[in-house]
Amino acid sequence: MDQAGWHSSRDLEMPPNIEPVYLPPHSPELNPQEQVWDELREKFFGNMVFRSIDAVMDRLVEGLRCMESSPLAVASLTQRDWMYYTVFHL
Repeated sequence: MDQAGWHSSRDLEMPPNIEPVYLPPHSPELNPQEQVWDELREKFFGNMVFRSIDAVMDRLVEGLRCMESSPLAVASLTQRDWMYYTVFHL
């Protein structure tokens, strides 16, 4: 888990068989989906004003569909050598 303030809750009761592991701050290389969101923000939301939340959602769907059509582009944003090794060499 990252340690963003909005990702935590004092009311959450953790089951005894689950122990959270926290990412160190400022470590985007350990959280590859951050690059996906950065790409979406840069290419589909830069310098735009939306009239409604529906317009925001439509633009988000457009961006996600564009990314879905380019799996190699997504892989280039999210692949990590350590991840490949961990997943495929266990």
